[in-house]
Amino acid sequence: MVQSKQVDKKLRKEVLKDVKSKNGKVWLEKPGDWEPEDHYYPRALNAQLHPLVSSFLALDKVRIATRYCHLHPEADKEKLLEVLSYTPSFFRWAGADLFCVTNEYAQRSMIVIETNSCPSGQKSMPSIGNENENSGQTQYYRMISETFGPLLKEKEEELPNGIYATIFDKNPMEATGYARCIADYLKVPVLAVEFFKNDADPPARWTEDGVLEVRASKEEVLACTTDESLLTPIPNSDDLVWVPVRACFRYVTIAPWSRIPVVTKTLVLNPIISCLAGGRNKLVASKAYDFKNGELSSHGLTIRLPETTTDVALAEIPLYVRSMGYIAVIKVPYSNAGQGVFTITSKKDLDEFLEWAKENSAYDQFIVQALVGNSTWSSIGKDGSKYYHVGTVPSVKNNTYVADLRMMICATKDGYKPLATYARRARLPLTENLDNVKDSWGMLGTNLSIKNDDGTWGSDTNRLMLMDRKDFNRLGISLDDLIDGFIQTVLAATAIDQMAKRLLRGNTFDTELFGSINKDDSFINELMPQRGLQKEV
Repeated sequence: MVQSKQVDKKLRKEVLKDVKSKNGKVWLEKPGDWEPEDHYYPRALNAQLHPLVSSFLALDKVRIATRYCHLHPEADKEKLLEVLSYTPSFFRWAGADLFCVTNEYAQRSMIVIETNSCPSGQKSMPSIGNENENSGQTQYYRMISETFGPLLKEKEEELPNGIYATIFDKNPMEATGYARCIADYLKVPVLAVEFFKNDADPPARWTEDGVLEVRASKEEVLACTTDESLLTPIPNSDDLVWVPVRACFRYVTIAPWSRIPVVTKTLVLNPIISCLAGGRNKLVASKAYDFKNGELSSHGLTIRLPETTTDVALAEIPLYVRSMGYIAVIKVPYSNAGQGVFTITSKKDLDEFLEWAKENSAYDQFIVQALVGNSTWSSIGKDGSKYYHVGTVPSVKNNTYVADLRMMICATKDGYKPLATYARRARLPLTENLDNVKDSWGMLGTNLSIKNDDGTWGSDTNRLMLMDRKDFNRLGISLDDLIDGFIQTVLAATAIDQMAKRLLRGNTFDTELFGSINKDDSFINELMPQRGLQKEV
């Protein structure tokens, strides 16, 4: 068993912990600061988008629905168009990780592995038309102009006076790209704010009534606003001040609920409720999918998932995994970036996980999920069915690799639309049997994130597969797979948004309902106090 920190074995113990306290910095991003080299991987910077992917991105929802229903005659086209036209209340920017799988009947499909409320992907996406010199030509800017901008206009009268900011705790390449696009879109400077979990003195705080304030130099703040009455001087400092934030773009991903309240006056995209309802909570996401599938069942549509069991206590895990023939996946529900995911392919793997969990696990509940492997050793579902990986086109050494597909979508006036996509492959080739497998995560895990000893994050870009003319052909996926993946992503995001609406009505966070859905006291104790804006248990 190898969990999702395989590059350096010393890092395994740090799956759920930041290693050291980090001090967040704040700086100014001004209109015209955009530099494409700062916001794309070098491989993606000059890559040419594959024509098939370009064709997919150009499809409107009617053509998508028509094509999908042509291949899936059981699907209700009218219901699918309703889904594709859905306007979310909270979950306006989403990404799903998908596997292209098949079964013993050669029925091919895309399945959802998890959904992400702060998805990466822009830095890995070749530009449409190979144009990225100006921010306005990019998918970064499209996200701001079609999602963030309209939301600002919709909420304009409700927002506090203040400046604009981007807050983040990782992936500065994309976070600052969004900051620069906001500056270009609004034509005002924007503050980029690092907001780390273990920062003892973070440069961001919340007022009692839910307004985000940022600490920055007076000079930087006055570049963002001419209203000096907004500034709160900091004692014993000639230069630093606190300033309220009117709206912020959030790329805070590591336990964001520990330092961002559910209910805020400052506009936050995405708000924390989208994380709690499933965007960064696999346990609640699984229940949101179940609720949505109940609604969709009579319309020939479904969110496809590996068979999943939630609310599993540590002591119960051996019972479930043993019943699955020691072929399973165990997940910590609240981790991200590939952390807290354990592939089990033997009793030895299970024993290693249990040893890890007793020493390191911070939570009470886990998820046990069917493992998608090869045709001879995937988990078998309760109904006798199983999925196995389609995998990449065999390499020149005749190796097939597991690969996933990240599909990023954003909410527009016409419904969710695809924004960016890329793929990642596993480090080791997929084997036909498990006889000599010593590193199951190396063969099955696709996440590129690497957590360093100092708590910072890196990325193993050698396994990144772009949607360009070279890499896309090795993926072995088609236009119909992209359409299927997009529809699965929209269905999953819609399910999570509808769960968020159940949990947050008006300015009231229903902790009683949340506690009944998410029965994990250790997790609930992590939530930032909501200052009386929730329904208490």
